[in-house]
Amino acid sequence: MTKADIGLIGLAVMGQNLALNINDKGYRIAVFNRTVEKVDDFLAGPAGGRETVYGAHTLEEFVSLLSRPRKIILMVKAGAVVDEFIRKLLPLLEPGDLIIDGGNSHFSDSTRRTRELAEKGILFIGTGISGGEEGARHGPSMMPGGNPEAWPLVKEIFQAISAKTPDGQPCCDWVGPEGAGHFVKMVHNGIEYGDMQLIAEVYHIMKSLLGLSHERMSGIFDRWNRGKLGSYLIEITRDILAFKDEDGGPLVEKILDAAGQKGTGKWTGIEALDHGVPVTLIVEAVFARSLSSFKDERVHAAEVLGEPLVPWKGTEEERARLVDDLEKALLAAKMVSYAQGFMLMREASHTYGWDLDFGKIATLWRAGCIIRSVFLDTIREAYRNEPGLSNLLLAPYFKETILEAEASWRRVVSTAVTHGIPTPALSSALSFLDGYRTSRLPANLIQAQRDYFGAHTYERVDRPRGQFFHTNWTGRGGATTSGTYTV
Repeated sequence: MTKADIGLIGLAVMGQNLALNINDKGYRIAVFNRTVEKVDDFLAGPAGGRETVYGAHTLEEFVSLLSRPRKIILMVKAGAVVDEFIRKLLPLLEPGDLIIDGGNSHFSDSTRRTRELAEKGILFIGTGISGGEEGARHGPSMMPGGNPEAWPLVKEIFQAISAKTPDGQPCCDWVGPEGAGHFVKMVHNGIEYGDMQLIAEVYHIMKSLLGLSHERMSGIFDRWNRGKLGSYLIEITRDILAFKDEDGGPLVEKILDAAGQKGTGKWTGIEALDHGVPVTLIVEAVFARSLSSFKDERVHAAEVLGEPLVPWKGTEEERARLVDDLEKALLAAKMVSYAQGFMLMREASHTYGWDLDFGKIATLWRAGCIIRSVFLDTIREAYRNEPGLSNLLLAPYFKETILEAEASWRRVVSTAVTHGIPTPALSSALSFLDGYRTSRLPANLIQAQRDYFGAHTYERVDRPRGQFFHTNWTGRGGATTSGTYTV
């Protein structure tokens, strides 16, 4: 029997679909699962009749089925389970073999594993995989990072199984060393949180304030999907709003309004705080999910404090205009979400020495992943035209779009506020834009307050940056100052 080109451990739905995808592209693959019955079920079911899918009942048998250098993909739960499998595999491997973590691991774990395995002569890749079950089966977006020496061993396979852009480019390429791949995937998921919250807020305004039917809302999202907002999330929102339950009513209204989360959005917010990058929209999206989980408490608060909704009294013409405003506001806020994500990646790239290629990252996200959208082409072009671009919002297309949408965006946010519709993502994105382009913010007062009560010092606008001053504001404080740090 010819040895397998690659092996995969973990036969949950993502693992099964990825294995079938690899085999479809002409590669022999060996599979193993800790619950070995799943191996037999897979071979008899989804992989039935495939002579080049090999099953193993032990790790020893699994490794023996692989050609050298051995290449093993772990599709198991992130965290301790990954480390457990690595520990069990190490005695069975030899220098030059490769372990790939395809789960949603924290980037710091991928950095640690890259270094620890390198000391043992084993190569490591931590790859983000986006696109869900369908993507794994038919072509995901893949974001590999880790030991650069490992990339040539799997480049052909990974790019063969990945999604392709409309012009045929694979949505998979080397991201950077150590934890770079999983960091980029984390930011991808953070942007995903922001996108979903923005769409949910627009839906809330349409349904609860404007009183639009689900059929009409679905039609609006269908129209938007054929324009600048064209994206996977807009597309599925169209379909969700049109989907009927068994009783003929919209299924979406039968779903409990308590959103779950797996942690990658939270990780994005934590990293943003650690790096001092204001990813305000993404963090608000995470907190909006947290607030939604307080369902019983919210119901009680509505009874005690009253529902905030103020009924709409506008004309049909005003309703139509607000729908047009929503389209522009959603596009502009979406751009802020991406801009903040790329700000965080830029800071991480500098801090960790990853030298990330942001135009390439936009290409990786162009197809196959959850946040795929038509304007990722414009992000790619923006970074190709100006690799050192400090912020996407300063690129010509984004600048023009934001300024064109500004009046509509403000009308949407102000209408939501005056009618009691919560819009944390739409509002925070607009506040970020206003703050970002305000040449003088009131932070001077904050610095004065900090110096007053804590002698934290301040810089002066009439002195060179880097010179720090302290004032004895009360006449009783003295000249001793606290330590100063740069932000």
